[in-house]
Amino acid sequence: MHAVIRVLLSIAIGLIVWNCSSKKSKSTAIVTSLGKVDQRLEEASGLVGSLANPGFLWTINDSGNPPEVFLIDHQAKTTLVCTLLHARNRDWEDIAIGAGPNAKKKYIYVADIGDNWAQNELKFIYRFEEPILKSQNKITITQYDTLILRMPDGKRDAETILIDPFTNDLFLISKREDAVALYTTPYPYSTNDTIVLRKVMVLPFTRIVAGSISLDGTQILLKTYERVYCWKRTRQESLAETFKKKPIELPYDREQQGEAIAWSANGEEFYTLSEGTMGNSADLLMYKFKK
Repeated sequence: MHAVIRVLLSIAIGLIVWNCSSKKSKSTAIVTSLGKVDQRLEEASGLVGSLANPGFLWTINDSGNPPEVFLIDHQAKTTLVCTLLHARNRDWEDIAIGAGPNAKKKYIYVADIGDNWAQNELKFIYRFEEPILKSQNKITITQYDTLILRMPDGKRDAETILIDPFTNDLFLISKREDAVALYTTPYPYSTNDTIVLRKVMVLPFTRIVAGSISLDGTQILLKTYERVYCWKRTRQESLAETFKKKPIELPYDREQQGEAIAWSANGEEFYTLSEGTMGNSADLLMYKFKK
């Protein structure tokens, strides 16, 4: 959906955001614009650090755009565009990287999970082996898996996918309820049948629009339009146990329509990206914490 409509919808669903009790981070962050993404990313939604291409990030556009996945460098320049042959971008909202059929490789997960009007019975996630940047700047992805998912409690909008590095389990977080919910399915995921997600817990947040788990699995980010929350966890804690703890609110400068967040590879910085406005592309921002 176009940015203007998305802004109106966000206003309509609630001008006041219910914020769970959280403690403000005492650390400060240096916010740097790494550059503006190109105008093809006018409706950017979703961000994840590349594993096959260190120092690069993958991102996507949301609903109604071509089924394309963009690889951008540390100056926000597009270096590779991957088109998923015969796929449809009904409402792509987030992107993640995780395990897949070949244990020696990593896979991109493109989450077609948005549903502004709560009218779709099924959600789709496209999984393909992460490409390695070479000389070409465009490729067509012809081999990918399609995961078909159903929420256990009815049609719901969602904009966040998480893949737990500890277990490889897949999680979705709904968006529009006064208290959103965490849903999951265990790894490995079926590609032959519809996956009915399991509702794990309710979280005291509304309008969760993005999330990211650090590469080592010990830090989790969730983002609303206004705030960024962070949880720390040990290898002994499940994601659900971690979310029961009080998060830390990290420094964040609100963007126009920010629906993308990702940890850096070392977990010492995170990146955010917004949709563009009035024909202008958005800045790729990096938050680096002072030690």
